[in-house]
Amino acid sequence: MQKPNAHRISLPIRQIIYGLLLNISSHLENMSLNASPLQPLAFSEVERINRNIKTSIVDAVELPKDLSDLSKLTELSLARRQMLLLETLKVKQTILDPIPTSLKLPIAVSCYWLQHMEPKAKLHHLQALLLGMLLGPLHAIINSPDKEDLREDGAKMLCEEFQRVKEQTPPGTRLDLDTAHVFCQWQCCLQMGLYLNQLLSTPLPEPDLTRLYSGSLVHGLCRQLLLSTSVESLLSMCPEAKQLYEHLFNATRSYAPAELFLPRSKSNSKKKRQKKQGTKWQGPVRMLRDSGQQMRQEDILRPGFCAWL
Repeated sequence: MQKPNAHRISLPIRQIIYGLLLNISSHLENMSLNASPLQPLAFSEVERINRNIKTSIVDAVELPKDLSDLSKLTELSLARRQMLLLETLKVKQTILDPIPTSLKLPIAVSCYWLQHMEPKAKLHHLQALLLGMLLGPLHAIINSPDKEDLREDGAKMLCEEFQRVKEQTPPGTRLDLDTAHVFCQWQCCLQMGLYLNQLLSTPLPEPDLTRLYSGSLVHGLCRQLLLSTSVESLLSMCPEAKQLYEHLFNATRSYAPAELFLPRSKSNSKKKRQKKQGTKWQGPVRMLRDSGQQMRQEDILRPGFCAWL
């Protein structure tokens, strides 16, 4: 099945960015009331639609007065700029309170991603993504000057396990295109989230991108989580990482669709029931025709045959 353009998911973020760049509110206020009807200011975007490259028109969002002058954005309070960022990502500030400073923006972006994904992600996608975000904090524990031996050992063991997952790809393994599309959408959200954060003079600290996301790691974790490995068993060697993962997961789960947390067995049985209900009795004529057997006229006229139809 042809996948839609992954950048479509971040369109609402780009519309806010365009509104800031155009100073659209100021422009609209300065227009004469007697002028011709206002046309919404728009941008042209080049995007892929199926296998074709086309130009799409995107309207900029009209912003409040205090955000209408791009040159004065830095004069706004940190709280006001942060509010616009989080409103765009549709995330509440309280959700981010337990999250380490370096991961607040990626988690806010992940909450946005969960709300806008199409098709919807699976639980193992979210789990693998959040596990991958632990790399930065793990390296911080290992390199901390006041580290404790037990904490360092657990962090090192988990880092080594992650490295093994990255390198251990079974021969002949094909890329899961559905999984790749899900993570492509997340990366598009992160890209535009970073741009908006920079445009607003970083109301949230920028993450260390070098240790935030590893494609080979999250794809490898997806394969393991689908087979037998559980998050709990993977993180059992490092209690600090387990606690941080729980904070990340709890922050994102409130924005995830309910079906993300349905047990696989229930989801599969539901599909089987739907498939079973959709199968209707076709009668012996259809059955014989589908099987390639020949029917004789005397068979059809035989007493009792029509009772099957």
